[in-house]
Amino acid sequence: MLITGILNPALVSLLARVRHTNSLVIVDRGFPLWPGVETVDISLVDNVPTVLQVLAAVRKNFVVGQAYMAQEFLKENTRGTKNAFLRSLRGCEVAFEPHEQLRQRVPKAIGLIRTGDTIQYANMVLVSGR
Repeated sequence: MLITGILNPALVSLLARVRHTNSLVIVDRGFPLWPGVETVDISLVDNVPTVLQVLAAVRKNFVVGQAYMAQEFLKENTRGTKNAFLRSLRGCEVAFEPHEQLRQRVPKAIGLIRTGDTIQYANMVLVSGR
């Protein structure tokens, strides 16, 4: 029985299958369902959990080489929100691209984690590094 770290068995299984250069997607509550992409939905209520909470838990056992986010995130959110996301992604390359382009990366991902986050465009594609 797991007693520390990520306890959700579906999420642990998903993370264990990510290899070098594979991608993992963490999204907000409004992100569309992607048939054919394994989805672990851990949303409970608004903002539980948040994308940043999931990212913090995932990064303990996942080396992020690169992260992609939507350019719209920069336009729709406060400086404080943007800074919090950039701090959470410290140590990896972060690229911003149009939301439609970001969505085209999803079908190639190993899986998708849906959160309860309500922040606009709080979606990211994480590419495994090292």
